[in-house]
Amino acid sequence: MANERIRAAAREAGIRLWEVAEFCGVTDSTFSRKLRHELPSDQTEHILNAIESMAARKQAQAQNYLEIRNEGLEVN
Repeated sequence: MANERIRAAAREAGIRLWEVAEFCGVTDSTFSRKLRHELPSDQTEHILNAIESMAARKQAQAQNYLEIRNEGLEVN
């Protein structure tokens, strides 16, 4: 399958391909069509960097949520 590195990175990060498309500023259908054939290495690296950035943001949001949630559970 073409662009397996991109697909695997998104899957491992728990990010859907439509979310990657939105982050990159293209429609889901355009992104899907682009992934049908192997992308040039510069485009692949750009998308992998975007996935990494999205994963870091997602992890920070989850951590922030847990901190806020735990603060609400603390008993003084």
